Amino acid sequence: MDFSLKKLLSLLLITALIFSCTAPKEEKINYTTMSDVELDEVADSLAHAYIIVDGHVDLPYRMNVKGFMITKTVEDVSVETTGNFDYPKAKRGGLDAPFMSIYVPSRYQETGGAKAFADSLIDMVSRLPETFPAKFALADSPADVQVAFEQGLIALPMGMENGAPIEDDINNVKYFYDRGIRYITLTHSKDNQISDSSYDTTYTWNGVSPFGEQVIAEMNKWGIMVDISHVTDSAAFDALRLTNAPVIASHSSCRKFTPGWERNMPDTLIKAMAVNGGVIHINFGSSFLSQESQDKFEKMREDLTNYRAENSLSPEDSIYKAYAKQYALDNDVYEDVQKVADHIDHVVSLVGVDYVGLGSDYDGVGDSLPKGLKDVSTYPNLIKELLKRGYTPEDIEKICYKNTFRVWSKVQEVAQDLQSNS
Repeated sequence: MDFSLKKLLSLLLITALIFSCTAPKEEKINYTTMSDVELDEVADSLAHAYIIVDGHVDLPYRMNVKGFMITKTVEDVSVETTGNFDYPKAKRGGLDAPFMSIYVPSRYQETGGAKAFADSLIDMVSRLPETFPAKFALADSPADVQVAFEQGLIALPMGMENGAPIEDDINNVKYFYDRGIRYITLTHSKDNQISDSSYDTTYTWNGVSPFGEQVIAEMNKWGIMVDISHVTDSAAFDALRLTNAPVIASHSSCRKFTPGWERNMPDTLIKAMAVNGGVIHINFGSSFLSQESQDKFEKMREDLTNYRAENSLSPEDSIYKAYAKQYALDNDVYEDVQKVADHIDHVVSLVGVDYVGLGSDYDGVGDSLPKGLKDVSTYPNLIKELLKRGYTPEDIEKICYKNTFRVWSKVQEVAQDLQSNS
């Protein structure tokens, strides 16, 4: 079917659905009573009629490691791959704007070269629309995403995961804004020059550093969203205190389901983010979704390490890979799509539907994705689950993109005000 016709039919269906949601209560569609087949159809239509923004997809680092989709001679972009993200999967799942994660490993803080490495990933993302102009477009704003959506293109906004590439030069904030970066995760797995990391134990700054205070102010000035995924609680609360604009958590989940794990967000922080006007984007990785899954993965790592040692195998041996795959299935280590919906439910119960979005961490969490959400073709499965739980199409539209657009637009507005008053 021609894209424009398919899109028109989807929009007509959604118009009817939304009209039904604004009709008198007794006339509203009760999605909870629909059959699975009916819900599949509605969910797929919603996924393709609404913009879907994913706050965090790790394709750039995968391109760096595996040379994925860099030039036409390397791989046809229309061919499906073994990764979580590719063009065919994205089109099937309705993904319109995956934030490309410019992930800079913490080792560059010690060895140097963080800025150069970030530039190399930005260059690769920038080449995708140049190489495949009928499929991709760069996006620096919600308006850019909207235009790309209307043209049937997948928009590629960029966020930088780890502020290390700013190095010790505050002017690099503007530099990366000019390069297309629209959010910066303050740090990653180690404390850096900006902030403490939830994965570290040194608490170098007991929050955000003095230089980090300058960085946040500069991000506000130029219109870069402050991302508080990966940081400690104290750093997150510091960021909320320091910022003049709403913040995001680009790929975090709720600590309620993983007690004591600082990488996920406690209720107090989720509430504070809502007061700030920000959005938490739920991470799909099974280890982010439940303590039970964390425990199973930890045991699996120990058992597989022992298996390799006993059999003198490397992680790349086909025998080992087959054994590891079967082990994961036999021990049911993966969570499921329902658990992702549980995290969304929890945020909604705390602060309402206006403060939650999607931040899958596709291509970033390895083989830990939940059943029903194994790649970017599967967003309709989550939408279906939300419909079954009583979410309206309007609620789902907010979760898919409107909440993120609201924050992004407000960050731009604050930047314009700050620049005009400077």
